[in-house]
Amino acid sequence: MGYPVIFQIEDIYYPALSAVGVPGKLLSQLIMAYLTVNLVAIVILSRGKCGLSKCISRYLLGMAAADLLVVITDPILTRVGQIYFRNSFLFITPVCRPIKYLGYAATVVSVWLTVAFTFDRFVAICYENLKTKYCNEKTALAVIGTVSVLGFLESVPWYFIYEPYLIIDNVPRDCIFKVIFRTSPVWAAFELFHLILTPCVPFFLILLLNVLTVRRILVASRVRSGLRGRSNGENHQDPEMENRKKSIILLFSISGSFILLWMTQVVNNIYRRITDTRYYNSFTDPRYITESTSRILQLLSSCTNTCIYVLTQAKFREELKNAVKYPLNLIVKLVKS
Repeated sequence: MGYPVIFQIEDIYYPALSAVGVPGKLLSQLIMAYLTVNLVAIVILSRGKCGLSKCISRYLLGMAAADLLVVITDPILTRVGQIYFRNSFLFITPVCRPIKYLGYAATVVSVWLTVAFTFDRFVAICYENLKTKYCNEKTALAVIGTVSVLGFLESVPWYFIYEPYLIIDNVPRDCIFKVIFRTSPVWAAFELFHLILTPCVPFFLILLLNVLTVRRILVASRVRSGLRGRSNGENHQDPEMENRKKSIILLFSISGSFILLWMTQVVNNIYRRITDTRYYNSFTDPRYITESTSRILQLLSSCTNTCIYVLTQAKFREELKNAVKYPLNLIVKLVKS
């Protein structure tokens, strides 16, 4: 049997995902490339000069930090490590076990922060009387802290489900599921609970909130247009609607990206549960390829937010340009001096 096509795709995809298009196979280069891009995004958002409210900025910062942790633990330390550094310390059981735990926890936090952000925008757009009380920086920080703590606590059992695959010179290597994970009703119930909690419930919540938000926007737009009318055959610009439009574009870009990239994962999880699929016939089994593809798309959702900020927020693009120009200008000044 030749090298499976899905493996060939993963060998290219995970390093590319880690480096965001920067060539090079050394792990240090991959890490620095991705970390630089995302840390720049975090710094720009934390400066608060992107024209966004403090409430929105805090949610975006929280999601960026969680997504960064997802990419560090999964594509970089796990996937890229498996491809190029299979015999490194990363695959000693005491090291790979917490890495896997952090990957689960960061994914839960990232997903539910997307839900929290969607709900915040839903309240801001649909319930003007609650906007001041709920959509503020203090509430955003409280929600982010609560989601983060609960996400890490909910994922604790994953830390204890792994055991060494083999022991070489008294050193435990690799992390595989314990046999009891496949046979115990308790672990089966936990796995089902985890899959329902992440991503099934968030997926349908985000979809529902977006539908309700769109309906509210359409109704509000018709009402405001009717009230303002036309004067001398020219359209009046509505500042309130312009500000709301920018917020809506950002909301739909983030939540829409989440829905599209997680859809395969959600459908695959439902299918696996209905058919009780636990093993695959081969690496060319369509079910295995579907699961691998769903994982690829799910991890991609942790890397799209920075691109969304660049595409939808003019002030973010301006700050990004300034961040890129700053070291260049500094070098020019040093050369001139």
